[in-house]
Amino acid sequence: MTTTGALLHSSKPTIEALELQALSEICKLIGSAVHLDTTLSKILRILHDILRMERATLVLVDRTGEHLSIRASYGLTVKEEQRGVYNLDEGVSGQIFQTCSPFVVPDVHSEPLFLNRTKSRSEIKKERLSFIGVPVILAQKPVGVLSVDRLFGKDVSFEEDIRFLSVLATLIAQFLNLHRAIIQKEAVLVEENKTLKAELHGRYNRHYMIGQSKPMQAIFWSIEKVAPSRATVLLLGESGTGKELVARAIHQASKRSDKTFIKVNCAALPENLLESELLGHEKGAFTGAQAAKPGRFELADGGTLFLDEIGELPLPLQAKLLRVLQERQFERLGGTKTIKVDVRIIAATNVSLEDAVASGTFRNDLFYRLNVVPLVLPPVRERRDDIPLLLDHFLRSSNKRNEKKVKLTREFLDFLTAYDWPGNVREMQNLMERLVILSDSGWLQVADLPDHMFSARSESGRKPSPPGPSVVPDVPIVNRRSRVLKEMEKEEVEAALKRNGWVQARAARELGLTQRQIGYKVKKYNLQRSDSYS
Repeated sequence: MTTTGALLHSSKPTIEALELQALSEICKLIGSAVHLDTTLSKILRILHDILRMERATLVLVDRTGEHLSIRASYGLTVKEEQRGVYNLDEGVSGQIFQTCSPFVVPDVHSEPLFLNRTKSRSEIKKERLSFIGVPVILAQKPVGVLSVDRLFGKDVSFEEDIRFLSVLATLIAQFLNLHRAIIQKEAVLVEENKTLKAELHGRYNRHYMIGQSKPMQAIFWSIEKVAPSRATVLLLGESGTGKELVARAIHQASKRSDKTFIKVNCAALPENLLESELLGHEKGAFTGAQAAKPGRFELADGGTLFLDEIGELPLPLQAKLLRVLQERQFERLGGTKTIKVDVRIIAATNVSLEDAVASGTFRNDLFYRLNVVPLVLPPVRERRDDIPLLLDHFLRSSNKRNEKKVKLTREFLDFLTAYDWPGNVREMQNLMERLVILSDSGWLQVADLPDHMFSARSESGRKPSPPGPSVVPDVPIVNRRSRVLKEMEKEEVEAALKRNGWVQARAARELGLTQRQIGYKVKKYNLQRSDSYS
């Protein structure tokens, strides 16, 4: 047996043996520490369990740098901890912090500097309650104070406790320093991870969706947050914004990805068939029901059920759907057996359910049951940075399907980037398919676009052409549009540069351009920083 072992197993361990045992236990804690505050509290508990110190506290400088507050303790309640806040020069703790020297209060009842702000010593009935505190020093600067209470007789020396607590304070300081280094390293890694993700997201699609604009990045973030949960999701947004794609993305990113994803369009099925489709029916439940049939809820058991156009669901069926959502059970049409299911519900609508509730066409309780996690999908006009990416994707897909090699002119791309897209992504996809099929020249130009797109731009009020004499009569209409688009591009680039202090790299990121592209545009439009921004 080692000398230490002999000391620890003797009938009456010496104070040196107990201190060695305490330090050994504390070092084990620090070596396997996961959570800072939990580890600090366990360290202070060891002081009581092994060295019989009545109560222990660790006060540290708070984030403001103006106060000392209790970070960890043993023997104090939560309320007592919350009361332990001191100015940097206040009381005994303040003196220890300011002088960086230990301080002993032989009897707390007779020391005016001892504030007892925590009110944790009122029930101590011993004759003498002593207080011992030592500074916690890091990089030659005080960061806090470690203190303990002792019940002592009249002739006890405090030197042994001061020596031990000073060693412990050094260990705690190094532990705090290590924790800060880990936090800083994690922060650096988080930033690096964000940068890498941003770079990858700019190159590749996320969740099988195209988008690098801020609104779409927010949608991707929301998908990743909500997917692992069981929460019902309500997808809101205009028609054609990709609600089914988002629903599938949530399913694929969830723990149910290996189970079934089933879609039901509530507006596409007749009212008399919708209940049967959702809940199923038994044989003979109605004319033509020649065999039992499971409904979509049963088929989606363990997976995800996507209820598209939920706002079109008839009122009588809304009550039955509410029961399924609340109780996760139902009976087939014409049946009596209760069927239990585990289904994740994702609903979608392009109408205002609040207005439908107000008009009495949608149940208020069902709306709140569905509206657990609402996600509003942005229309294309609010994510213009993504338009070139989407056009390129649809052009490639159409070329592949139709075995063509059609390309876009710059004017064509500029016009469609400025267009408001009332039909959103669906309109864009259909337009590109039609234009690729009809193209004979191999190039898509502004003149190939349908007339309604020009009238829609005019009615929207976005960047209208100057009226009357300012329009040159003999300039072809395509050239006039091109001129307006170039002026719009110049204004957008200049505005982005101003917002970003004329730092081209930042402006390029905002606009979704490369530094080379924005440098070209600055030179192309002869953009210069005015005196007001110099």
